[in-house]
Amino acid sequence: MITYNDEQLEGLLMDIESDMVERKESWGGNAPETGRQAVCAFANDLPDHRTSGVLFVGAQDSGEPSELSITDALLRTLSDIRTDGNILPPPSLAVEKRTLRGHENERTPEYQ
Repeated sequence: MITYNDEQLEGLLMDIESDMVERKESWGGNAPETGRQAVCAFANDLPDHRTSGVLFVGAQDSGEPSELSITDALLRTLSDIRTDGNILPPPSLAVEKRTLRGHENERTPEYQ
């Protein structure tokens, strides 16, 4: 599993065209469903990147922060993506809270 440093994550966050990145302003509405779809796509790695994809929660499509409060409850909810049975087989998944570009963002990178 690839671990990205903050500089690499900031580059991915601002790379609007990357198929290795998904951004979610919040974790409401259809975000859980489309977030899981992104995790599944990262895990399948059809483009054969052979590296981890990143799902940023708390980031707008432009890469700017959405001011979402990153709580322990949100982090637990995101961690549950691996084991909630909606993606089979379960992907490798790491959930971390990071401060990028001066704002806290939650990232769920390293899907394989």
